[in-house]
Amino acid sequence: MKFILATKQNMTQIFDEEGRAHPVTVLSTSPSVVTQIKTKERDGYTAVQVGYGETKKLNKAEKGHVKDLGNFRFLKEFRVPEADAGSYKVGDTVDLTVFEEGDKVRVSGVSKGKGFQGVVKRHGFAGGRRSHGQKHSEREPGSIGSTGPQRVFKGVKMGGRMGGERVTVRGLKVVKVIPEENQLYVKGAIPGRRGTLIEVVQ
Repeated sequence: MKFILATKQNMTQIFDEEGRAHPVTVLSTSPSVVTQIKTKERDGYTAVQVGYGETKKLNKAEKGHVKDLGNFRFLKEFRVPEADAGSYKVGDTVDLTVFEEGDKVRVSGVSKGKGFQGVVKRHGFAGGRRSHGQKHSEREPGSIGSTGPQRVFKGVKMGGRMGGERVTVRGLKVVKVIPEENQLYVKGAIPGRRGTLIEVVQ
């Protein structure tokens, strides 16, 4: 199993040998350090915890947990098979060299927050018509209840807070790996703004 933590930089395009353009997202990364190995006997599941990034603000509990491995801004766990857990030990580093061009990966991150949005943007409603005497109804939700029960059912699609949620995109392709610049090029769009923490797993 391959995994790494990275930071979203920007989107661009690169050209292949035949001159075709491919949209890619540029991810910037640095080696992640293994901070803990979780086992099924002790923790109930098997996982590898890694630290990424740097920060100056760590409390005593966090400093005691990471010991002298570094002041990590992020700690993330990756579930791994029991057979693979033995190949990691605390203090090991995970870098870009684990990935190769052509790898299919699963990418997760927190999407952009969009605030309170109406039903047209949030759920793709068509809105109302401008015919038969209607005015100002282009983006209204329309009827929300039923005559019989005299109430609005739970789960009805309405306006509300949108974005800021964890999103996972599967089946993305690694287009280019540049270890000397700590950059990973992934084909397609990836959730989040610039600077978002991204999890890349194969």
